[in-house]
Amino acid sequence: MPISEWFRRGLGLLLGLLGILVGWSARGAEGPTLSEVLPRIKPSVVAVGTYQRTRSPSFLFRGTGFVVGNGLTVATNAHVLPDSVSASQGESIAVIQADGSGNAQVRIASVTASDRAHDVALLSIQGHPLPALPLGRSSLAVDGQSVAFTGFPLGAALGLTPVTHRGIISAITPISIPRGNARDLSPLAIRQLEGRFNVFQLDATAYPGNSGSPVFDIGTGEVLGVINMVFVKGSKEAALSQPSGITYAIPVTYLKALLDGGSQGSP
Repeated sequence: MPISEWFRRGLGLLLGLLGILVGWSARGAEGPTLSEVLPRIKPSVVAVGTYQRTRSPSFLFRGTGFVVGNGLTVATNAHVLPDSVSASQGESIAVIQADGSGNAQVRIASVTASDRAHDVALLSIQGHPLPALPLGRSSLAVDGQSVAFTGFPLGAALGLTPVTHRGIISAITPISIPRGNARDLSPLAIRQLEGRFNVFQLDATAYPGNSGSPVFDIGTGEVLGVINMVFVKGSKEAALSQPSGITYAIPVTYLKALLDGGSQGSP
């Protein structure tokens, strides 16, 4: 074969390899996509509710939670948990790890810590550890940051299939907005003004059942916040018929404090 032909083929092979390397480099610079991150998120997301063997249905869904720490700790909203359970009737708090394919495992749980001021709580579950999600630094979150959250919207009606919504952090805003005049102040608004702190406002719609869902950075998969609608709006999650398109999340800072033993409120 002529030397010129060898040179032409060698040059073509070299250019092809360079193209592959450039593609890999660009892919690495962009970071993982949501479809690549989700397989790491879903196994850690659980349904939270109450369980009673003799009841029908035996599991009553209340909201979403996600596994953190040692794999036997579940984070959720304080308002997702019932005020009490009928232990004498065999009722207990429980979580279900569901993959949407009909396979579900009930785990009996107990409340280990609760911070009602910031609406976060921790549960301890029985059995083998589950995959835990990494917690990021919510103090580094910025407006316009791409995030997603996974949970069980309308779980009681649509079943326990993990659903993911994506959006951006549209604002980092105080939990209580000053009223126009004194007549608009309610007892709840006054209490919120006393314990004022910033929350994330998202441009993604959450539904009843999404409370307690982890809000995570799409690039890293680290949890930045916990979905919350009721606490901020001061009412039941009546967003089914008229979803606002605006969702709020509690920064993960308060969850970390609870994990470190900084509980504010009774378990």
